[in-house]
Order: sequence, then C-alpha cells, then structure tokens
Amino acid sequence: MQVDNRILDDLARVAGGALGAFSSLREEAEGQLRAQLERVLSRMDVVSREEYEAVRAMAAKAREEQEAMAERLAALEATVATLTAGQSPLPVVVEPAGVPAVADTDPATPAPAKPAADAGGTGTTGTGPAAS
Repeated sequence: MQVDNRILDDLARVAGGALGAFSSLREEAEGQLRAQLERVLSRMDVVSREEYEAVRAMAAKAREEQEAMAERLAALEATVATLTAGQSPLPVVVEPAGVPAVADTDPATPAPAKPAADAGGTGTTGTGPAAS
C-alpha cells in the first residue's frame, strides 16, 4: 500500500506543478491581452474612466444650475406679472423697417393716438357702424 501512496503523491506533485505552470501561463496571457487592448484603445482616442466621470459630474452640476435658474426665472416673471398687472403696458411704436420699438414716453402718461388710414385710402379710420 505504501507504493500506491508514493505514486499518488508523485502524481499530485506533478499535477500541482502543471497547474502552477498553467496559472503563470494564464497570468502572462492576460497581461499580454491587457497590454494589446490598451494600445488599441489609446489609438482610438477613447477617454479614460476618470475623465468620463469628471465630465459627467460637470454635466449634472450644470443641469442642476439650469433647473435652479429656470425656477428663479419663473419666480421673477411671476413677480413682474403681479407688479405690472395694475399698470398699462408701454406703447409699442412700429419703426418703418417693421421692427417694434418701445416708445420713449412715460408709462404714466398715455401716448397720443394716431389715426389709422384705411385700406381704401378714403381717410376714414375704420371705426363706427359702417366699418366691417
């Protein structure tokens, strides 16, 4: 029986040595594959994980700031709307080029009314019961 134990011990040692050799071969193959992938990725101009995470954090911060600014703008618009609700709006003067411009008059004093010419050129303002 002792002979069988020696043979089994020798087989176990040989198998252990073979596994060790395969293990080191596997580690070497993984290292070569990793180096090859790094070379390929460096030629492809791919960003690193750290750069990606930094840009992602900047985008999240910008999104939060944009949402806060949108809320602030809505609040300011609501404030302006409540403040101007009791006032008459500023008169708008249409420039010859068709660009509207705000008149340089005080909003408390109304702008003088200009008579509008009708399309027929009769000089009537288009108001009254005959206008349709």
